[in-house]
Amino acid sequence: MKILILHTGGTIAMHNTEHGVAPDTTNPLSHLALPVAPDTELVTEEMFNLPSPHITLKEMLALSLRIRTAAQTGFNGVVITHGTDTLEETAYFLQETIGNLIPVALTGAMRSSNELGSDGLYNLLSAIRVANSTAALGRGVVVVMNDEIHAAQFVTKTHTTNVATFRSPTFGPVGVLTKHSVRFFQSPAQQTCIPITSVAGRVPIIKAYAGMTDSFFKLFEPQKLDGLVIEALGAGNLPPKAIPGLHRFIEAQVPVVLVSRCFNGIAEPVYSYEGGGVELAEMGIIFTQGINAQKARLKLIIGLNSPFAKDTQALTSFLKE
Repeated sequence: MKILILHTGGTIAMHNTEHGVAPDTTNPLSHLALPVAPDTELVTEEMFNLPSPHITLKEMLALSLRIRTAAQTGFNGVVITHGTDTLEETAYFLQETIGNLIPVALTGAMRSSNELGSDGLYNLLSAIRVANSTAALGRGVVVVMNDEIHAAQFVTKTHTTNVATFRSPTFGPVGVLTKHSVRFFQSPAQQTCIPITSVAGRVPIIKAYAGMTDSFFKLFEPQKLDGLVIEALGAGNLPPKAIPGLHRFIEAQVPVVLVSRCFNGIAEPVYSYEGGGVELAEMGIIFTQGINAQKARLKLIIGLNSPFAKDTQALTSFLKE
């Protein structure tokens, strides 16, 4: 088995110094002899050395293109080390652009390499085990941390410092690692994969709150945006005074995507009062299926850079998956 390891930076590649945790000029993981199976060949590449808040769509696209090339040149799986702050976004972007092409496992660390109880090396070895496992075939992109395997579609960072930070609200992990095996217990959700080559698009995220009016929406000119994501209340509702501001975007044919700000559950048009989800859906606002705001933004940008970007019905269907 031939596994490609792509390092991108993050806490897993940092040192704790007197001034705080900071990037090192040399990745502390790049020179380690990793105890893997005798039939496993590891090929390591330093893609970037960036804290995860510095990761942009440009870097995500570069990873997607590299993985596609790897799949065509004899690699059986890919492992990506990544900072945890935006790890879920990179994982989701890859899932939506490479799909089940090849096993891909992202991992990181909550403690730097020289901190007591550092989790980076263990997580890296765990991710290699998953990417090297036949059980991972057809499972898509996963996040491997703390002996758990999470689907890229639903995983999110839930704690600022805890090593068990990654969770999948509502759905839970899709698998686990034991001392001797990699076990999956859930099948991946079927998703459309779009191998895009560009990531253009201006798509902000707006979070709803009690007493919200449309004054915030008026700060944006619809013609200068390519889309809008709203993190709405509950099952997918907004305060009534916020609604007039949204009509400007709908009339300008700017896609407006809605998710819930709730940690668990799925947004759907349930309530028929003023500002309720039924009214929003009738306006043309698109309800997504169980992903959070940051992932909805990525999905919209991927759709806007896809071959069906100009087909409103096809774009809406993709966003509702």
